[in-house]
Amino acid sequence: MSSDPRPDTPIDPTELSHTPAPPASADAPATSTKLIAEAAGTFLLVFGGVGTALFAANNGLAANGFPVGVGYVGVALAFGLTVVAGAYAWGPISGGHFNPAITLGLAAAGRFPWRDALGYIIAQLVGGVLATSVIVLIGLFGPDGWLSKAQSGGFASNGFGAHSPGGFGLGAAIIVEVLLTAVFVLVILGVTHATRGNATTAGLVIGLTLTLIHLISIPIDNTSVNPARSLAAAIYGGPDALAQLWVFLVFPIVGGLIAGFGHRALFERTAR
Repeated sequence: MSSDPRPDTPIDPTELSHTPAPPASADAPATSTKLIAEAAGTFLLVFGGVGTALFAANNGLAANGFPVGVGYVGVALAFGLTVVAGAYAWGPISGGHFNPAITLGLAAAGRFPWRDALGYIIAQLVGGVLATSVIVLIGLFGPDGWLSKAQSGGFASNGFGAHSPGGFGLGAAIIVEVLLTAVFVLVILGVTHATRGNATTAGLVIGLTLTLIHLISIPIDNTSVNPARSLAAAIYGGPDALAQLWVFLVFPIVGGLIAGFGHRALFERTAR
């Protein structure tokens, strides 16, 4: 029995993830508009995060011998900041998922219709691939050898074993992807709750949570928690990145589903 004497307000299945859904009206965005918003938001996330990793994380050494670049912290902030921007820009249109694991986690929690999940996921995958394709296009006009070096280095793809930044193995990658994706989805479900959430700060909290996740796990597997981000980088990262891609497609989704079903069972019970 809940200690709160007030029953929770029933969750509208169309409730958005990063921004609570507005009241239903004739002016509600069309499905095509929502899909464009999802593609745009995922484009921003992947272009901002992967682009920072490739262009700005390590630019070599300055004349005084100190490294030039934003490093792991800068990459983590880039991923978080893109989510903050996307949540406030496109969250009111589509919910601002930008991530197949979030879409499926929200559906498992009863916050999003299962029937709409496939369209969202396709839009997210398209947005991510467009982002890395633009990075490749920019690289074609970069310094001699820049693009081939980026691709031979994995193109900021996720990886384990020899392809982990810190040398962590498959088991470590599986654990962090399931655990951190579940944490991410649970935070989203909490801060966007219809009665307990806060729409004003939700996007900021979610972006900071993604930053924290990257600070933890970039050294382990270069941080996925998002199959769209992983696919977008791996298609340009070479055969090794593609061979390990399955881990970063499967286990973030597992974590998202665990969080969605778990949240629904533990935190959406009404008072009796």
